[in-house]
Amino acid sequence: MKIIKNEWNLDVIHSQTEGTVGSFSHIVAKKLHLPVVHTYHTLYEDYVYYVTHGHFDKLAKLGLAKYTKYYYDHKCDELIVPTDKIKNIFHKKYHIDRDIHVIPSGIDIKKFYPTKESIKKAKEIREKYKIKDDEFVIGSVGRLAREKSYDKVIIELSKLVEMNPKIKFLLVGYGVELDNLKALAKELKVDKNVIFTGLVEPDEVAYYYQAFDVMVSFSKTETQGMTIVEALAACLPTVCINDTSFRDIVENDYNGYLFDSEEEFRKDILKLCYDKELYKEMSINAKNSVYSYSKEVFASKVLKVYHKAINSKKSK
Repeated sequence: MKIIKNEWNLDVIHSQTEGTVGSFSHIVAKKLHLPVVHTYHTLYEDYVYYVTHGHFDKLAKLGLAKYTKYYYDHKCDELIVPTDKIKNIFHKKYHIDRDIHVIPSGIDIKKFYPTKESIKKAKEIREKYKIKDDEFVIGSVGRLAREKSYDKVIIELSKLVEMNPKIKFLLVGYGVELDNLKALAKELKVDKNVIFTGLVEPDEVAYYYQAFDVMVSFSKTETQGMTIVEALAACLPTVCINDTSFRDIVENDYNGYLFDSEEEFRKDILKLCYDKELYKEMSINAKNSVYSYSKEVFASKVLKVYHKAINSKKSK
């Protein structure tokens, strides 16, 4: 605390978690009479089952809702959320009656741009997993967990393969559902078309995007969907379930598709697989669509929130 007080010369505290670190940030802010800006990242009620295992889910979610309302009504001077989806949940479901700033988390989008090096690395990745040049790869990056709905991708892949056996699914990541997903692929007889990479070093992930042809997601539990932004920066058309977390990122017929049914998903994938001109156009649009998610835009928006928090604190 002495170092924070005497050496850091802080104007504002920005917390990113509601746990022990978040609690410590509020203690520091109170002692130093500083405003707290908080960013909400995780929709916790979607993860209740990891604790309850199906027991008392409703009670647990009710408790979470009450705690969330208390936390953001009393612990924060300014609140940031990444999407309108979360803002609406806070207002309508949790009844949090306050101003909420919607600021999508920013990334270093240039890190994911195709380069000579990344294209070479991507080719090596495809060779490593014996993916041929004429094979069409749909891909996903993330933690292999139930809420990510990778099982639905595998189920739809089994139907796509009947129409085009050269379509493959490259799944980058590791998690508790790995064995179940492998078993499902084997059961549906598409284990040769589904490739599990396991854990990948963070600095290598950008190369894996380049090994995809299309990025896909069936997940309805995202607060923003950062991997979708990363994929777009990598010039990948994206095909995502029509969830509010993706609607600000993916624009139908421009940089990808939002689907409402499994049939739509399959049609969208096949369009991108067979129509080379359409694919090329959407790839260009994908890269052009992500500037608003850059770290530079993010920083400028957050700075405005800092100034508001500081000025409000001074006026009290």
